[in-house]
Amino acid sequence: MMDIDIRVATLDDLATLNEFQQALIQVERPMDASLRQEGLMYYYDLGKLIKSEKSDVFVACQQDEIVGSGYGLIKSHERDIFVTKEYGYIGFMYVKEQYRGQGVGQLVLKKLVEWFEVRNITDIRLQVYKNNPKAIKAYEKAGFQQHLIEMQLKVE
Repeated sequence: MMDIDIRVATLDDLATLNEFQQALIQVERPMDASLRQEGLMYYYDLGKLIKSEKSDVFVACQQDEIVGSGYGLIKSHERDIFVTKEYGYIGFMYVKEQYRGQGVGQLVLKKLVEWFEVRNITDIRLQVYKNNPKAIKAYEKAGFQQHLIEMQLKVE
């Protein structure tokens, strides 16, 4: 395993993180016909996530190069039917292609879980496309279990 450090992202990292965001969108566009298939778009306001007290963006670095990312966000349940009032949400999991399969994503996930644990968040969730088996396998390796299935109907 290469020497990878995980640190909290800063606003100085935004250019690289937004490049990651566009690369992630390019990977996911073929998995979701409801997404615009051309042009720039942004899933995340990364600057807001970096600045918020309810979230942190983490980056995986090899020396001075950012090679992976992920964010943790504390969300409130909309209704008072759950055991906890808040839950953790993980998003923006991305690893540069040449670093995939080397444990970088697992290191980011581990850091995110630790971040939630320190904040007493015991329920952590994320979303992954059904037709992304490599990502599903990586999340299951980190201990995540499939929980809900989202259904979609396209009406013409």
